[in-house]
Amino acid sequence: MKDLDRRNILKLIAGSATAGALPASIARALSVPAHHRTGTIEDVEHIIILTQENRSFDHYFGTLRGVRGFADPRAVKLSNGRPVWHQPHGTGELLPFRPPVDNLGLTYLTDPPHGWNDTHAAWNHGQHDQWVPNKGIVSMTYHTREDIPYHFALADAFTICDAYHCSLMGPTDPNRYHMWTGWVGNDGQGGGPVITNAEVGYDWMTFPERLEQVGISWKVYQDIGTGLTADGYWGWTSDAYIGNYGDNSLLYFHQYQNAAPGTPLADRAKTGTNINAEGRDPLRLIEAFRQDVSQGKLPQVSWIAAPEAFTEHPNFPADFGAWYISQFIDVLASYPDVFSKTVLLINYDEEGGFFDHMVPPTPAQSPEEGASTVDVSLEIFPGDASHPKAPYGLGMRVPLLVVSPWSKGGWVNSQVFDHTSIIRFIEARFAKSHPELHESNITPWRRAVVGDLTTAFDFRMPQTPLRVNLPDTSAYLPTDLVRQPNYVLSEPSDATMPQQERGVRPARALPYAPQVVGRVHVDDGSFHIDFGNEGRAGLVYHVRSAQGAHAPRCYTVEPHRSLSGTWAVVAQGAESYDLAVHGPNGFLRAFKGGVALDSTRLRVTLDVGPGRMGAILKIDNQGQERVRVKVTDRYAHEHRHLVIEAGRQVPVHWDLDDSHGWYDLLITAEGDELYACELAGHVETGEHSISDPMMGGVRKRRMD
Repeated sequence: MKDLDRRNILKLIAGSATAGALPASIARALSVPAHHRTGTIEDVEHIIILTQENRSFDHYFGTLRGVRGFADPRAVKLSNGRPVWHQPHGTGELLPFRPPVDNLGLTYLTDPPHGWNDTHAAWNHGQHDQWVPNKGIVSMTYHTREDIPYHFALADAFTICDAYHCSLMGPTDPNRYHMWTGWVGNDGQGGGPVITNAEVGYDWMTFPERLEQVGISWKVYQDIGTGLTADGYWGWTSDAYIGNYGDNSLLYFHQYQNAAPGTPLADRAKTGTNINAEGRDPLRLIEAFRQDVSQGKLPQVSWIAAPEAFTEHPNFPADFGAWYISQFIDVLASYPDVFSKTVLLINYDEEGGFFDHMVPPTPAQSPEEGASTVDVSLEIFPGDASHPKAPYGLGMRVPLLVVSPWSKGGWVNSQVFDHTSIIRFIEARFAKSHPELHESNITPWRRAVVGDLTTAFDFRMPQTPLRVNLPDTSAYLPTDLVRQPNYVLSEPSDATMPQQERGVRPARALPYAPQVVGRVHVDDGSFHIDFGNEGRAGLVYHVRSAQGAHAPRCYTVEPHRSLSGTWAVVAQGAESYDLAVHGPNGFLRAFKGGVALDSTRLRVTLDVGPGRMGAILKIDNQGQERVRVKVTDRYAHEHRHLVIEAGRQVPVHWDLDDSHGWYDLLITAEGDELYACELAGHVETGEHSISDPMMGGVRKRRMD
């Protein structure tokens, strides 16, 4: 592996972001300076949300350099001890695989199941081990840079968020309701809660109505298909190249359905292009958007809904969507005065049944499944005759690309977000001028654990971008405008883990400061974990027990609050514990050992130390005998030996400058093969950093 010195870091950040001939409009987009009137979020004058369909993060970007993908060194393990990618399949297992086709980006993949029941079954109460039985082998497919070069190039040019989740473990509509209203009618009013694509008509308030109340302009860009009426099924047509695929979920609310022409809800949500009357020319889909941009009429907030063929919903190819996305970027790039003031958010409504290795943060349903310092009552679906009781979400990770003059440079942001983060970003933008703009539908738990997207930007000093080759997408434009059959997928004969691109990318500073400490209770033979939070954002800790000794648990901890949990060991007939605590951005605390009186009992903490990037490792010997300890630095591949007397604590300063704040320390005890404690993650200093070097195949320089 390469050393993490400054010269190599710059090379690794550049990675695959190679210079090349850029389409003129994209070159202009990258060169447009940000509107800089105040140096704050108030410089944003237009927010555009382009929401595509049904792709998970790993399925698209698991091989992308510098994101938490297939090279994640701290992925969860299944109850059989195998890493989470080894999904059970019959009597064997199935790893993620790329179908053996020349161009997967233009392949018509089968659409996996993606409803409430099958998704919760795949998640399996946090075990995350039933994907293939519930979703089929297509769920384990993935793409590479060669398959979807435009998507990868956008990530290299702007910002990708690798901890953005869909809002609900289920289908399209409930996820889009979160994006447009903050929830699914969780309180049972207005026709909720809605966990399926029932589309029977609802009555709770939507966020665009709140925008309307305070005088913020908004609009939905779409094609009307055969009519945005009940007869036209609100844009859903059998012709995949017209309409909005039913993705304008505002039209499932009675207040929009009943809105008369000439009223704001009708004029801004029930109008659009009509390419069915214009020869079904896909290029005409962008006309209304182009006209508004060129004439200075682009609303302050707008949403874009594509016809089915361009949504990236299987079986339609990913690169059809790349063509569609590129058209909007080309329009914005052609009008630099507009683009300089615009944020374009490109996200996906749900994972669509495609596997992602990150277990989503969820609220505990009962004390047996964890705890929370914030109310979770409205985040648990009570169950009905056809659907089990379960958390609404968060759902699986999906891609979010942040395209704007304030997010250029190939950044990764690893703060936990979901679709309600978009609403909160809009709230944050208008907080000064419209403090009354607040989406009350967003639950307290969700506001505590997901961010508002502001950490994805640098409004004070926008980044000078790397030069990136954004491929021409003209070859992706469909020519026959007809449906095609599914690609016949076969199970791979050889199983190997996908290889993630080597290298790192610049990473945004995050608001996290997790604190987790574990210790043995010798009086009852149990293991106790304290969960703290010294950061500025809520945390969800996911706790797993090896070999399925205990069911997974989740602990939600607000800033400057704490919780505790106890795991019975002796009471369950065991003599040792093996627990792993996972948190955001690769955070891990893993505890192994015995619970007998003479077992090694160390209380290990890691505190932010003096200096720009440092930590103080404190090892407290709570046992009865002196312990000789070895501390292995897995980034430097070096170790230190310590001798700790009974009842004494040894502090050790750990310099993290060379690893840019990343650490992975393994503590073992001489003569006790059962004992091990691992502490891993990233120390946040408020400064930007780099993505996890261990994922990128690099290590820090040798310690002095």
